[in-house]
Amino acid sequence: MNIKVNFDKVTGRIKPLHGIGNAPLLGTDPKLFPYLKKAGIPYSRLHDTGGRYGGGCFVDINNVFRDFDKDSKDPNSYDFAFTDWLITELVKQGVKPFYRLGTTIENSHRIKAYYIYPPKDNLKWAQICEGIIRHYTEGWANGFYYDIEYWELWNEPDNEPNIEDNPMWKGTMEEYFELYKVASNYLKDKFPHLKIGGYACCGFYYLSEAVVESANSSTRTGYFIHFFNEFLKYITSEENKSPLDFFSWHSYASPEENIKYAEYARKMLDEYGLYDTETILNEWNPGIQYRGTSKDCANIAAMFCALQKAPVDKAMYYDGQVHTSYGGMFDPVKQDIFKAYYAFYAFNKLYELSNEIECSVSTEGIYTIAAKGANTARILISNPTDKEYELTIESYTDRKITSVRKHIVDRDRNFVETDENTLTPESVLLIEYEFERNE
Repeated sequence: MNIKVNFDKVTGRIKPLHGIGNAPLLGTDPKLFPYLKKAGIPYSRLHDTGGRYGGGCFVDINNVFRDFDKDSKDPNSYDFAFTDWLITELVKQGVKPFYRLGTTIENSHRIKAYYIYPPKDNLKWAQICEGIIRHYTEGWANGFYYDIEYWELWNEPDNEPNIEDNPMWKGTMEEYFELYKVASNYLKDKFPHLKIGGYACCGFYYLSEAVVESANSSTRTGYFIHFFNEFLKYITSEENKSPLDFFSWHSYASPEENIKYAEYARKMLDEYGLYDTETILNEWNPGIQYRGTSKDCANIAAMFCALQKAPVDKAMYYDGQVHTSYGGMFDPVKQDIFKAYYAFYAFNKLYELSNEIECSVSTEGIYTIAAKGANTARILISNPTDKEYELTIESYTDRKITSVRKHIVDRDRNFVETDENTLTPESVLLIEYEFERNE
């Protein structure tokens, strides 16, 4: 297997793709939080925070503002206590919150739904959101002046086409559009410097299903596409014009499929004239069945490599919590890190260098990206397959290389230094080069 890298050719910037959902909550013990700083986690998306129903106290509108009939301008109407603690702990670790305004998914909604109905007053709902934003960014209600730029309006309102089946939105498509119009325009007027968007789309799986002739395309995944197109049509119409600073979407697909989905999202946004709208994949996971394994680590690193080359501005892995099957970073029994954590740590080593450089690999199924700083360059290589490869690297540079160091994660090792030229099965390899300093 051959990798070609040109240390002298910058191709772009390494993007903040190693964001996560939430944080490693152990009740209110933050002992695992320092791992976020060590991995340079740039963003934490606050959705499903604390578990079912937002843990009863975190983030969700219904947890922060418990009685909808109270005065949204009265600080006493809000209960910020637990969310204050969480956001403060994240900020201590250099992690920026990405705040989802809305509610946690109610998977048991068939017994009874509580908080996933459309607000009875959209403007009042927007004013409650205003209070939350002012508390965390302008010091209101004994609050803070945190740098929280992204504010997401709801999550997956498109989850099911039939209201009775939808665990996220007990309303019609049109009712969500109306909520988005009212809230986005109101909040953008109050906070023109912040980014308001949504809607955490369920994804574009239908694009893959539709190309299989024998498949009966799912009504549900087809609805995701329909909802997306109708949403763009609605918010760009003259009568309903609404800001969309970012469009967020979800996918649990492979790297190749996610590249295709990212291209589709970008294409559609551009078709509606939303050229400046960021596209953010803020819920993804390459396979919860691999949790705790080197395969998971390699899959995650492969996704970073793929998304770096796709039209995605930011990404957030689901999930950084401990006590959830989707939480691949932290071991709930040992209360320590799983192998997958090292994929985030290794990618951050490239993110620190900022500049992406030209890098390619000859073997299908192997993924790589590279970056450089002033006197350092790093290559990230992922082998999610069960095959072993001998590795050769063709490098191009006008500068003298003074040292080369390699660290590997595989089935038997956790980010240890190696001098091997072998890419073992289900492995992630980080290679660091130091150059002679320019006088």
